[in-house]
Amino acid sequence: MTAVIKHMFMPLFNKAANVYGAYTATKLAGYGLRYDDLYDPLRDEDVAEALRRLPPDVVMARDARLRRAIDLDCKHDSLHGDLLAKQTPNEHYLQEALEEVRTERRERAQLGAQPSYTRIYY
Repeated sequence: MTAVIKHMFMPLFNKAANVYGAYTATKLAGYGLRYDDLYDPLRDEDVAEALRRLPPDVVMARDARLRRAIDLDCKHDSLHGDLLAKQTPNEHYLQEALEEVRTERRERAQLGAQPSYTRIYY
């Protein structure tokens, strides 16, 4: 029974996912952001560690995109024309490093070792 329901609704679900992905990409491009810019290093230690492992120019570009997005949001504006056309919101730069960090964390947990990085909360 579940296979029939899954077979019936999976194309509908995939269509809705594609529409949502396109909508999200349009909104991100309007602010000049990429999807990976939305990860918060203060809430996830793995994201913070993955950002530490990236080259400095990639991290500086991320920070510049975030500052520009905050500025545009405060001005109630968005990117226009040529800048909007150059945006690549679905280009991922953090996924490989993040997956590597999460794999290392899982391996350490299986071995019973402490994580090599911890955040200190004050």
